[in-house]
Amino acid sequence: MNFDLPDDLAALKDLAAKFAAEHVAPYARAWDRDADIPRELIRKLGETGFLGIFTPEQYGGTALGDLGAAIIMEEFARHCGATALMLDAHNSLCTAHLLIGANDDQKAKHLPPLARGDYLGAWALTEPGCGSDSVAMTTTAEDRGDAWVLNGAKQFITNGHYAGVFVVMARTKPEGGKNGISAFIVERGTPGLIIGPKEDKMGMRASDTVGLTFDNCRIPKENLCGPLHGGFRDAMKTLERGRITISGISVGLARGAFEEALAYSKQRHAFGKPIFDHQSIQFMLADMAVDIEAGRLLTHKAAMMSDAGEDCNADASIAKLFTSEMATKACLASIQIHGGYGYTKEVPVERLMRDAKLCEIGEGSSQIQRVIIAKTLLGG
Repeated sequence: MNFDLPDDLAALKDLAAKFAAEHVAPYARAWDRDADIPRELIRKLGETGFLGIFTPEQYGGTALGDLGAAIIMEEFARHCGATALMLDAHNSLCTAHLLIGANDDQKAKHLPPLARGDYLGAWALTEPGCGSDSVAMTTTAEDRGDAWVLNGAKQFITNGHYAGVFVVMARTKPEGGKNGISAFIVERGTPGLIIGPKEDKMGMRASDTVGLTFDNCRIPKENLCGPLHGGFRDAMKTLERGRITISGISVGLARGAFEEALAYSKQRHAFGKPIFDHQSIQFMLADMAVDIEAGRLLTHKAAMMSDAGEDCNADASIAKLFTSEMATKACLASIQIHGGYGYTKEVPVERLMRDAKLCEIGEGSSQIQRVIIAKTLLGG
């Protein structure tokens, strides 16, 4: 068992780290303040291949797989969780669902511009009245013969403000439960698609999050993505991949908090010596280092299983549960080590902490991950 990254992924890690340090880290605080990521960054991300992480080369992507994605997310999240979340929703939700459900014509139409960064992709499952209970969705898609007509609302849609294409889940069989939900491709500018204002969030502020309303939104029949009534199954497959990338984000946020705390502990003096020399601080840093290493190993294991085509549903949930809760814990410890400065915006750790909390909620809350893990233990 070799825990060293192969040469190509080690080079990818270096590339992502260099890009994030140069193009993200210096601006992350301003983007958080302004609640916006400049479009220029999207262009650079597309040019470097970070918007086509899962996309096959024939469609202009880099086909890096889940381990590559986890590595990239960690490097970006170390400096800015919001930028990593934008990449996650684009690659691991929208693009990943297209790769699962779209036909060849749909892939040829949408995957190349998504990989280039012509526009971002968004994925719409959550609704105002149902978050974790996604089977209870009320957005409908009615077959009108020559078109599908969507009515309803979605909430907390990442990238929704700027996205050029949305993969939307809607009910196509009123009494079908999870077997009555289908997925649809909805392009920006379609009449009846109403994009709401950006949410004013606690964290991940630079990553735009909006609500969507569908008011007799008429889309072509060929925009059905995947089998009729099979959208929920494809959505769950998509979320499995998304949990791995969220784990990578969580590890990156925790690592950022740890590295900031370690550096500060060597500079800050108290009682005549650097605070790192106090055993209480050493223990906090040691615990952070152990948790981060464990979280990274769990994440990489789930990613490697996914890349190998193995069932990683439980392993992805284990990684997501552990890393997301660990990230919040690490960020809080880093704030404590920074003392009063940690409670100000002069240092990055308060932003990292605000970003980290979302990882316990998005793409399946910690409670849902425990349900998935428990079902696996019971053989369900």
